[in-house]
Amino acid sequence: MVKQPVSVNGVVRWKDVGLADQAKSEQKERKMVVLRHEIGDVLRDVRQRQGRTLREVSHSARVSLGYLSEVERGQKEASSELLSSICSALDVPLSSMLREVSDRVAVAEGVAVPDTVPQEFSQRYGRDLDRDLNAELNNELSKGMLSGAL
Repeated sequence: MVKQPVSVNGVVRWKDVGLADQAKSEQKERKMVVLRHEIGDVLRDVRQRQGRTLREVSHSARVSLGYLSEVERGQKEASSELLSSICSALDVPLSSMLREVSDRVAVAEGVAVPDTVPQEFSQRYGRDLDRDLNAELNNELSKGMLSGAL
């Protein structure tokens, strides 16, 4: 078996890569994804990217150091309130953290998830993103030009 780097949302993980017949057997024997493990991995990655210690985050989140450690190691199933508190302490939106967890679960399940919203979907259910983004950009540029002239 050979290890190969796989990047998910800027975080590099090492994945075992073997022969074709081994890949087929792995597809048949899908490993069960434990959500608390993925949540813990994401929280730990975010904290480490910020260069913060468990002690700092546990103090900000008002969670015991031991409990936060267990959540990060996937040993405890955190409540939504606790996750919200930890995300606030990390200054990361809960939705972003859950999105990263969702992406990791999709990769583990072998599901391809697009990074963009299909245009048909945005036209039907959302706003015209290109038009709105261009309007916002032009608005910001005009503000910048006006403030620079003063």
